[in-house]
Amino acid sequence: MHFTDQLKRSVSLPTPPQRIISLVPSQTELLVDLGLEERIVGVTKFCVHPEGLRKAKTIVGGTKNYRMDVIDSLKPDLIIGNKEENEQAGMEELMGKYPVWMSDIYNLQDSLEMIACFGQMLGAETKAEKIAGQLRIDFTKPLPRKGTAIYLIWKDPIMVAGRDTFINEMLGFAGFENLISTSRYPQLSEKEMAELNPEYLLLSSEPFPFKDIHMDYFHSLLPRARIRLVDGEIFSWYGSRLLRANTYFQNLKLDCG
Repeated sequence: MHFTDQLKRSVSLPTPPQRIISLVPSQTELLVDLGLEERIVGVTKFCVHPEGLRKAKTIVGGTKNYRMDVIDSLKPDLIIGNKEENEQAGMEELMGKYPVWMSDIYNLQDSLEMIACFGQMLGAETKAEKIAGQLRIDFTKPLPRKGTAIYLIWKDPIMVAGRDTFINEMLGFAGFENLISTSRYPQLSEKEMAELNPEYLLLSSEPFPFKDIHMDYFHSLLPRARIRLVDGEIFSWYGSRLLRANTYFQNLKLDCG
């Protein structure tokens, strides 16, 4: 069987994979929701969903650093990664040993294509189409406009989500106008952030774990902005966690200052 991943690489699978290693938390959760948990043999330390999975599977490292000896001992017949989340040199080393399928996600359509390919590649077409079909319904049209926003992913230095990111796609659907016009994840100075003067400053729960204690600092920089802690998994995970996104976005409490 031959499949094409989202980097346009051909991935050959002699038999349906039975020993899968997932190096991406959102894709790990998707595999479980496709009914494939028993076939997962290795995950990263960041694969926190579903609860308890890490205790039941072998930890092969993080999303950037891999324990190659542990991966080799698991004898995987498929490794699943992502261009943005996984470290290139390590992935290229794994590609020399094992079938590796890579995702590359910028928007909802990319996510739907990934879900469909997982279903086809792993014999879970029915469940994959059910998930994708619900997402097509959920994301039929953007929610009403909420206002301008800046979405923070890191504190020191201040880093934000720009264009050409999945987060930007989710911001638009949720009704926010992203004020960051540059691509990917640029750094912002305090002065630049104040000059942009967003109506909303969204502090993500990941990768930097923003908490209530950070609110006063940002209020001092943007006294007129509505500053909110938001669920980073909802905005950045592009697998089956998206099934929770529509409800989450509709219920965001944004009315008070």
